[in-house]
Parts: sequence; structure tokens; C-alpha cells
Amino acid sequence: MKQTILGAICLSLAASIWGGMYVVSKYVLDFIPPLTLVWLRFIIAFVVLYFILKIAEKKQKKKVTIHKKDWLLFAWIGFIGYFISITCQFIGTKLSDAHTGSLVTSATPAFMVIFAAIVLKEKLTARRLLSTIIATIGVIIVIGWDIEIGSYFIGTIILVGAAITWALLSIYVKIASIQFSSLVITTYAIFFSLFFITPFMVWEFQTNPIEDLNMHVVLGVLYLGIVSTAGAFFLWN
Repeated sequence: MKQTILGAICLSLAASIWGGMYVVSKYVLDFIPPLTLVWLRFIIAFVVLYFILKIAEKKQKKKVTIHKKDWLLFAWIGFIGYFISITCQFIGTKLSDAHTGSLVTSATPAFMVIFAAIVLKEKLTARRLLSTIIATIGVIIVIGWDIEIGSYFIGTIILVGAAITWALLSIYVKIASIQFSSLVITTYAIFFSLFFITPFMVWEFQTNPIEDLNMHVVLGVLYLGIVSTAGAFFLWN
């Protein structure tokens, strides 16, 4: 199977998983505040991915060599993508709704075209430019022309920020993938994101503790951590 076809399949699978993620996260956010949920999602995903990474290294009998500049790249990916973008996704979804979150962030590939031209110096073809324009129009339609400043509008704007920062993450993941596997990139980027999110999570948890947990919420958190984070991030990268 050609690499481009396999890549398209992996991206489609990741997008499908994230489509369901917004419905699950909207429900779970009624019980767990957004920053705390992001932290839970990442800690679960990191444990799962790190375990898989170590098994892979043991089977291959080869440990990945990571230099200082590589750690900085992983930290940047963890900050701009997993910390900023995912936090914006959860806050935006909480303030708006699940289908808006899914629709707005689906414009990510169009923003990737712009960043690819700026960062990677890829050619901005007429087809790519047209797709960007169509995606932008789609986002405007979702937000609506009759702008009424409220929680829904603010949530939608935050979701646009999530789409833009996720597009930027994708470009730097592409740079990192020249040297490292998707598993290595995803694992260590999530590891660094925990450093960024933990202080905010502690503050939020002190002011807004978790209450009234039930089995559906627990299963939702596990889905967000294992399937939509560990699994989908790996497929996307």
C-alpha cells in the first residue's frame, strides 16, 4: 500500500475517532472541569503509550537516541498542540456544543495548508488555496453572521483557535517524523504537555473539585485517554 494512501486512511480514522470524542467530552465536562479533564486524558494516554513504546524498544532491541534539540521540538509540540489546542477544544466545547466543536475543528487541514507554505515552504497551489477559502467560509457559517457575544460565540472562537494551533502542531510533527516514529513523537510530546497543564489543573481542582462521578463518566474519561488520545494522536502523527 502506498504511503500516501496509508497516511490518508490513518488521518481519516483519527478524524472519525475525534468526531465521537466531542459527544463524549461534552457529557463528561458536566462532571469534570475542562483543565482537569485534559490532565486526566493526558496522564492516561502517556501511561499507555510509554508502556507500548518500551515494549517496542525491547522487541527491536534498540533504544531511540534523543538529543537536546529534539527534546525542545517535543516540548514545543506538547505546548502548542497538546496543551494549547486540546485545552481550547475542551473549553470551547463546554461553552458551545459537541457538533460545533467537531465542525469547526474539522477545518484543521485547511489551516495546515497555510502553515505548510510558511514553515515548510510547500507550494500553495490553486487547489489548496481554494480548500482553505472553502473551509474558512464554512467556519464563518458555523459561527453565524448575526454575532451575539455570549458563551456560545466565545466557545466557537476558542474552537477556531484549537483548529489553528492543531494545524501548527501537525506541521512540526511532520518535521519531527523525519527522524522519529509516530509513537516516539506522541509519547514524549504528551509527556511535556503534562508539565504545562499540571499547574493549571491543580488551581482548577482546588476551586472546582470533581463531584458526582458515575460509571459513564469513568468510561468516558478512559475513552478520551486511551482511544481518542493515545490511539487517535498516534494515527494522526
